Amino acid sequence: MMNKDARKLVAVTGIGGFLGRHVAARLLQAGYDVRGTLRSLKKAKSIEAAIRSAEGADGGKLSFVVADLLSDEGWGAAFSGVTDVIHAASPFPSHVPKDENDLILPALEGTLRVLRAAKNAGVGRVVLTSSIAAISYGPGRAPFSETDWTDVDGVLATPYYKSKTLAERAAWDFARKNDLELVVVNPGMILGPILGAETGTSVGLVQSLMKGRYPAMPDFSVPVVDVRDAAEAHVLAMTMPEAAGERFIIAGEALSIKDIARVLKRDFPAYGKKLPKFVLPNWLAGLASRFDPGLKLIVGELGRDARVSNEKAKRLLGWKPRSEDEAIRASAESLIAAGLA
Repeated sequence: MMNKDARKLVAVTGIGGFLGRHVAARLLQAGYDVRGTLRSLKKAKSIEAAIRSAEGADGGKLSFVVADLLSDEGWGAAFSGVTDVIHAASPFPSHVPKDENDLILPALEGTLRVLRAAKNAGVGRVVLTSSIAAISYGPGRAPFSETDWTDVDGVLATPYYKSKTLAERAAWDFARKNDLELVVVNPGMILGPILGAETGTSVGLVQSLMKGRYPAMPDFSVPVVDVRDAAEAHVLAMTMPEAAGERFIIAGEALSIKDIARVLKRDFPAYGKKLPKFVLPNWLAGLASRFDPGLKLIVGELGRDARVSNEKAKRLLGWKPRSEDEAIRASAESLIAAGLA
């Protein structure tokens, strides 16, 4: 814990999101004051209660300000007196938008807006939440590493992958030209305990499995990370001197939906009957994707090797993630506790 007089104030964008809440809780646990940005203050009280419910997150100042990624208003005030910024705000879709720019523009313009405001406020370091979506869908081969980049013109580039890739590239470009200290965190699919009642898209997958919404499973794998470990990685990225100017893959084993269902069946046998038992053949999933907006997001990567390497984060940041099983279990336990499963 740091000296009470030397408390640092960290701004967290997207503090209302699944990851943002955990980042705020981790910062409070570590002795920082936190100022979160929200598009509106309507849910501020419930978000605050959710963040404070995390163990050890009851100390320190937690405040909220209004700032929208699509508007310049409020960002100057949001970052005034702040030592560091963690930019965790970004839309994650549950279906493909009609116009890909509906996703790309907020991600790209919003990121540059945050970086400009951080530069103007004299912030020490910005940690940007990107995604393995900006890494794993280009010419590289599994296991993918931080040197790999998604090809935005490639066949696998969905609007979401494009949005993350273009936003991260623009951020590096801005940081270089404006001498801003930037670190980028590239998480996999974030599972783990929810704080409050917001599930987010990824824990929503576990919820859908437990509620019996999937009669069968597509053959789709994705590297998984526990939200608590993703939050910890952001704080390490903010504080470690050697992290400056680096990007970090924050994810573990690539798990298929079948693997996730297997853990749920083993550890939550009461839900066994609702869990899907069949894996959809890829040709059938491809056919079904015309009618299923969720399948449309992943149809290009059925049966694909999605492994990534987290060696760099472990070596440079000293990052020590929990097991994937634990992340799945914590998702399910928290959904059950919140009456959402």
